[in-house]
Amino acid sequence: MDDKNLTIGDIAEELGVSKTTVSRAISGKGRIGAETRKRVLDFIETHNYKPNVIARGLAQNKTFNLGLVLPGDYNLVDLPFFQNCMIGISRVASKQDYDVLISMVTAQDISQLQRVVTNQKIDGVILTRTLLKDAPMEYLKEKEIPFVVIGSTQDDSVIQIDNDHRSACKEMTGNLLAGGVKKIALLGGDESHVVTQNRLRGFEDAFTEYEKKGTVWDGVKKVFLNINDAKAADALVQELLAEGIECIVTMDDFLCGCVLTSLQQLQISVPEQVQVASFYDSAFLAGYKPSVTSIRFDVEELGGKACEILLKVLAEEETEKRTLLGYNVRMRKSTVNAQA
Repeated sequence: MDDKNLTIGDIAEELGVSKTTVSRAISGKGRIGAETRKRVLDFIETHNYKPNVIARGLAQNKTFNLGLVLPGDYNLVDLPFFQNCMIGISRVASKQDYDVLISMVTAQDISQLQRVVTNQKIDGVILTRTLLKDAPMEYLKEKEIPFVVIGSTQDDSVIQIDNDHRSACKEMTGNLLAGGVKKIALLGGDESHVVTQNRLRGFEDAFTEYEKKGTVWDGVKKVFLNINDAKAADALVQELLAEGIECIVTMDDFLCGCVLTSLQQLQISVPEQVQVASFYDSAFLAGYKPSVTSIRFDVEELGGKACEILLKVLAEEETEKRTLLGYNVRMRKSTVNAQA
């Protein structure tokens, strides 16, 4: 008998049992005598039989596919984040013989996700962006599909994994205030994204913490959200410079790049004339001259951890409802209190 081409049918014929009996022995489900189960498992071990994914899926009522939901409205600057997420997810999934199917959704169109669910092509789902009004999340809850979210949500029933954006942004803003910044502006993107709200809370927390230490902060603080393109960012930079803003903080590397480009065109030196910082790091910001103060998150770890948690959910193992991963605040030469 050729062990490499061994099938469930071959095992059943060799042992004089049905294919159903062999499948039940492999899956550990269904009624089957202990002695018969042992005979099947001993035979499998002796012949080094490894059922293919389709056979195991039929035996265990699984597809061995995970759904990965990406936002269809991402921009090119977002791409490295989702790529690194996918690397982490795929690395963990492959070790458990799972494949990953990608669906693209927007706030108005979740048809790709609906299709893979309706056609029963996936066992569980990872969502990679959370919104204040989240249609994919509500759909998966309605269909009772196991899922985890990369990001945060106010729905405590949802399993979520995120970096601690609020604490990170609080720490970096606190460093800037401790460095003597008195006129500061924060530029952010879409306010419907939960991550935008969490970063804003961290920014505000830093001022609350500053005043708890007994010092009243009497400077100028400005916040601008829904800044989604270079033209809007450029107009805002010119306005802020006219008002004498000392430090411009952006919520992500895309907006930071827009700010740096505007300053360069205006021949404004960083940090001598204005300081610049970002709540999200990238290779571009680290390599920029001068290097930009920012917050580094391990996105590949984030994706891998999300996949680990989803696989635990599918295995009906107990998991934490909320997991927060760490961060690294990198004070660089774009701010006057740089450490590197």
